[in-house]
Amino acid sequence: MRKLYIYFCILLLSIFCLMLTDSIADNILSHSVVVMDASTGKILYAKNPNLRRLPASTTKLMTSIIAIENASSSELVTISRRASLVSPHKAGFREGDQVTVKQLLYAALLDSANDAAIALSEGVAGSESDFVSLMNAKAQSIGAENTRFINPNGLPGRGQYITAYDLAKIMAYALGHPTLKKIIATRETDITTEGGNSISLTNTNKLLWNDADMIGGKTGYTRKAMHCFVCAAERENRTLIVAVLGSPSRNSLWRESESLINKGFDLLENNREPVIYNTVAASDSSGTDKVTTKVSAKKNRKTKTLARRKGRTYVKRKYMRGKDLITAGVHSPQTGFS
Repeated sequence: MRKLYIYFCILLLSIFCLMLTDSIADNILSHSVVVMDASTGKILYAKNPNLRRLPASTTKLMTSIIAIENASSSELVTISRRASLVSPHKAGFREGDQVTVKQLLYAALLDSANDAAIALSEGVAGSESDFVSLMNAKAQSIGAENTRFINPNGLPGRGQYITAYDLAKIMAYALGHPTLKKIIATRETDITTEGGNSISLTNTNKLLWNDADMIGGKTGYTRKAMHCFVCAAERENRTLIVAVLGSPSRNSLWRESESLINKGFDLLENNREPVIYNTVAASDSSGTDKVTTKVSAKKNRKTKTLARRKGRTYVKRKYMRGKDLITAGVHSPQTGFS
């Protein structure tokens, strides 16, 4: 009788913990989020970390990495007609303007300027297509294997995707470049073309003004991608990466990002177990699979998944190990960890 009582209490406690875990997941409205320890690449908290989503202008973080690794920051780039005409958001460079790589990096990362991203691709690699090839090769080399870029600015198009997990890895890598780290931490600045055209830039990352832990980040938005954000925060010499994809509104994006930063530091400082939720299946090239699965990284759990694709229902069983989901292969140009 005593053994039965103990078993019953354990069962109730397990159900309570699962309900609490699920309620936390339901409070995150964004489609996919990851909180990662930058020094180890370990996921501390995540919701659908491997779900493929459109990257929007978070793409420009990889654009900046390729530019800084393949060109001198003082190198002059001539703005092409194509770069000057790109839409919708741009810094306002005119055809024939000459701008340094460093100034273009500020425009791309602070103001999320599409003309700056196109100019960087053309100036660094000679063509946008060759530049995109460098972007995809770099993504693979740093462990962002579930990512594919089709342009340097993140405008929507067929075959482009990223995951929150991969986006966090890209930010961790970018932090290894002091110039990029300094740029994403800048609130406002002015840049001037060689012809004397002055352009004022304001960082789209609003958390720089009200979050003392914030190092910097990169925003993104398109109608299909919804609101996106990746950032780094530091507290007591410990650095976190937060990646958010598919937030329904800008206000929700900032609210959830701040919440995830605090949650990450709480998990890190108290040495708590990581938690990963899967509310939808990782999508493949044919689209997203809707499922009803929730997985905690605290324990291995056998789950029954109902997936729907193209009007057909599939029933399958999954065995998922939490520890297999929470270590990231991240490379840094300075630390070199993997």
